[in-house]
Amino acid sequence: MNNVLIVYYSLFKNTENLALEIAIQTDGTIRELIPESDYSFDYNTAVKEVRNQISRGFCPKLISGNESIDDYQTIFIGTPNWFKTLAPPVMSFLRLHDFSDKTIIPFCTHGGGGFGKIENDIAKECSNARILPGYDVNGIAASAEVKNWLERIGYEFKQK
Repeated sequence: MNNVLIVYYSLFKNTENLALEIAIQTDGTIRELIPESDYSFDYNTAVKEVRNQISRGFCPKLISGNESIDDYQTIFIGTPNWFKTLAPPVMSFLRLHDFSDKTIIPFCTHGGGGFGKIENDIAKECSNARILPGYDVNGIAASAEVKNWLERIGYEFKQK
């Protein structure tokens, strides 16, 4: 079994597309985080919901994606940049698990805001993990760009 897990939350499929590319490149297991109550597909309504949840520190209950991480050593964690931080379902995932002695590799999608505080927020929640430099993309990441990032951070590809 490959000990790489790619966990992500994606409302509008941008983060999902990046997660799928990482899974292809690493031959990792992919896991989508699905909250009990999803956000509105109307952008303006979703923005209000998210802003409210983040300001309250709300962590929604996950109905999918919160299974054990014990079998995985390397965990890619993907989120959209929402108000310079993690999507609340990703924070739920981080607070549900012990990341001691794991390697965490963050990735995010955004509309121009880069990582914001995402890498720092992950580091706070996963203080006993080794955290490698993440990857952020505005738009769609090309396969070659993802491969170059993985090589830059020293990710060791398994022989296929």
